[in-house]
Amino acid sequence: MMTAAQMRAARALLGIDQKRLAELSGLSVPTIQRMESSAGNVRGNVDSLTRVVEALDSAGVELIGDGASSPTGGRGVRLKSPAGKT
Repeated sequence: MMTAAQMRAARALLGIDQKRLAELSGLSVPTIQRMESSAGNVRGNVDSLTRVVEALDSAGVELIGDGASSPTGGRGVRLKSPAGKT
């Protein structure tokens, strides 16, 4: 699951706007806007959510879910390490 705050933070890390995320994910800008205006977890159909997660992943953002390895715990986002670096 991804929260609306994670989605906005991921865009901010990448320096992209909603229009660019819509292009990367193959969704419409109103769909991205609706997803980001969700309270808590992003609302939307599974296909749309999958497209956004895959677009963010391809762009280099790692979503951190509850219980995932993270020094401070909780949810979040982080840029992935470049290939071959740790």
